[in-house]
Amino acid sequence: MKSIELDYSNAKNFISDEDIKNLLPLLKNAHDNLHTGNGLGSDYLGWMDYPINYDKDEFEIIKKSAKKIQNDSDVLIVIGIGGSYLGTRAAIDMLGHNFRNNIDKKERRTPEIYYAGNNISSSYILDLFDVIGDRDYSINIISKSGTTTEPAIAFRIFKDHLEKKYGKEEASKRIYATTDAKKGALKQLSDKKGYEQFVIRDDIGGRYSVITPVGLLPIAVAGFNIDMIMEGNKDAREEYMNEDVYKNDAYMYALCRMILEQKGKDIELLVNYEPQLQTFSEWWKQLFAESHGKNQKGIYPSSLNYSTDLHSVGQYIQDGKRIMFETVLNVKKPRKDLKIILDEENLDKLNYMANKSVDYVNHKALEGAMLAHTDGQVPNLMINIERLDEYNFGKLIYFFEKACAINGYMMDINPFDQPGVEDYKTNMFALLGKPGYEDKSDELKERIKGI
Repeated sequence: MKSIELDYSNAKNFISDEDIKNLLPLLKNAHDNLHTGNGLGSDYLGWMDYPINYDKDEFEIIKKSAKKIQNDSDVLIVIGIGGSYLGTRAAIDMLGHNFRNNIDKKERRTPEIYYAGNNISSSYILDLFDVIGDRDYSINIISKSGTTTEPAIAFRIFKDHLEKKYGKEEASKRIYATTDAKKGALKQLSDKKGYEQFVIRDDIGGRYSVITPVGLLPIAVAGFNIDMIMEGNKDAREEYMNEDVYKNDAYMYALCRMILEQKGKDIELLVNYEPQLQTFSEWWKQLFAESHGKNQKGIYPSSLNYSTDLHSVGQYIQDGKRIMFETVLNVKKPRKDLKIILDEENLDKLNYMANKSVDYVNHKALEGAMLAHTDGQVPNLMINIERLDEYNFGKLIYFFEKACAINGYMMDINPFDQPGVEDYKTNMFALLGKPGYEDKSDELKERIKGI
């Protein structure tokens, strides 16, 4: 039995065998281009074979460094943005306690994990210093260049604080840099200061990088089994290599998305029924938005947390514009479960559920919403996940990465670049007065007068 499985039976009113058959030549071409390296962005295919050719020596150093951080730190600050932190947070949230940082360290046994450099909020940074207090902490700075604005600001501030707290020599032993192997400001600083370093490979883009040192170090610090993550990633590589779409769920997911878009479904809602999957949805949104949102193409990726959002935007999904479809992440076996007790007074009228598990009720909410929404012409895809553990995290990451790449090639776009991301940065640098942007600065200041 597959531990991750796609079910598109609740979208068959929109996806016919004929629809699938018509796209098979396009799928075969995409498969061939991806696996021969003849497609767009082929310099960024390192993630495909990473589960079998990763640096085993570096992997062991990651585990050794994680043990050191666990032994000498109460807190780890992970500094990064986008792909440099979203996958990490997705893993730790998915695999850990819902209130991980709030439970007693004796039960948690590993450092609290917090994130910085993913925004430009002074209040956030100062609040984070309040949380750290006088406790021992370490930093994992993740940046290929070392000059990306948000993490660079955060790192400058936290590095200064760390050096004042411990002295420069000891601070250097508490800073772990995940960066370029040869060049860049962070690489230069790390060499000078003697930081422990891990490599961001040139052939793996940020949003495809979680199961590399980018994510593996903080995930290991949080106490999770990175060997099992790699095992799941490796097995997924093998499973999703099959050209036959009926034996490759990642390819079928890519095909279903394309068929639904052709039929006017321009928004995909990734739906979860477990709060632990909320951050995973954020990683997924970046993966598909940054990979496909170019040349005026691409499905808009959004996400919802059920049953919570059924009480807020559920009305729109049921009766609003018919421009969306749902992809439901269904966790078959919860990490924990409990039963609803019998109450003699029964004022809340819940005794009909007595002795049933909360997870059972959760799955009935899933089934009820799926039936209602499909009746309302919102097709549903379902991805069944056996359980939320390290193995399935590694596998699920590869599932979506492979589907995203194949889908992009079928759309005739490069799923590995992000040219539009630079536009806001150019404007921001000009408005900040960065050297070299003087002409642009004058133009923009004139445009924003009165705002």
